[in-house]
Amino acid sequence: MSTTASAYGATSVSEPLEALTIERRDLGPKDVHIDIKFCGICHSDIHFARGEWGDIEYPLVPGHEIAGIVEAVGDEVTTFRVGDRVGVGCLVNSCGECSSCERGEEQYCIPGSTQTYGMKDADGTTTQGGYSSDVVVVEDFVLRIPDGLELDQAAPLLCAGITTYSPLHHWEAGPGKRIAVVGFGGLGHMAVKLAHAMGAEVTVLSQTLSKEEDGKRLGADHYYATQDDATFEELQGRFDLIINTVSAKLEIDRFLGLLTIDGTLVNVGAPPEPLPVSAFNLIFGRKSFAGSAIGGIRETQEMLDFCAEKGIAPEIETIGVDDINDAWERVLKSDVRYRFVIDNSTLAEV
Repeated sequence: MSTTASAYGATSVSEPLEALTIERRDLGPKDVHIDIKFCGICHSDIHFARGEWGDIEYPLVPGHEIAGIVEAVGDEVTTFRVGDRVGVGCLVNSCGECSSCERGEEQYCIPGSTQTYGMKDADGTTTQGGYSSDVVVVEDFVLRIPDGLELDQAAPLLCAGITTYSPLHHWEAGPGKRIAVVGFGGLGHMAVKLAHAMGAEVTVLSQTLSKEEDGKRLGADHYYATQDDATFEELQGRFDLIINTVSAKLEIDRFLGLLTIDGTLVNVGAPPEPLPVSAFNLIFGRKSFAGSAIGGIRETQEMLDFCAEKGIAPEIETIGVDDINDAWERVLKSDVRYRFVIDNSTLAEV
């Protein structure tokens, strides 16, 4: 059994997104039915929908930065009730039994976690994301949005927020740590806000100085242009941790040179091309090149609570569904400060 939902999604690799009607499964005993109020736009939505990460099944409804209100709950749900403010991020299921899941790191589920769109769920249906009127998600993968966060601002935290919070938390960002953030977009501006709130000294490494004023307003202590070769000379051996948020191919070896001994460069951006690295740049300096996905459900809730406590929220531009295709093109041009958020009530107008 299923119910229908209004949505906006892709029907092919190349065609613009369009209005769709999709099916949502009926409420199960452990399910939460969410009326989606807002959904953020992530660069990953574009990569995935355009087949840049592999073949996909159409139609596809993107969106994994979901904020809304509980509309109904299954008979066995104990954590949420109708009217609660909730969110759904990049995960909607996992095996629940492997060592990663037992540690609360469902994002690294060994058999493979179930992403919010474009994957087979436990019931055999293909998951569809948050560019839609509502969604049904198993209770264990629903997040509580604290009262201190507005729903529209909370939405991007479910990906951009946790994607940057998780490596900062894991590599112990805090007082006495020098941290660089490569790229100052949707992910980068959140990394700056979070690292600053954790007490670290924060430097932005962006192509140009065009966003320097914003960077320092949001918490950066220093701001450098990477198109200037002098930047790499001046900052040699400076940073304990570098968070690379860019979803495009970079000369990683140049950035490894900015790490101190035992420093780590963490990639959270996901470019479709390989990122070659010289082993010598790692060996001579005992440096590390690492990757980090999002966080598990427990860590994501911790991040939401931290943001509410510290008054941290993304800088957003709210749009209607008719503006999604234009917003995607603007994302590709880095023409957004700093995250698009869809007002899902506009689906009723399509």
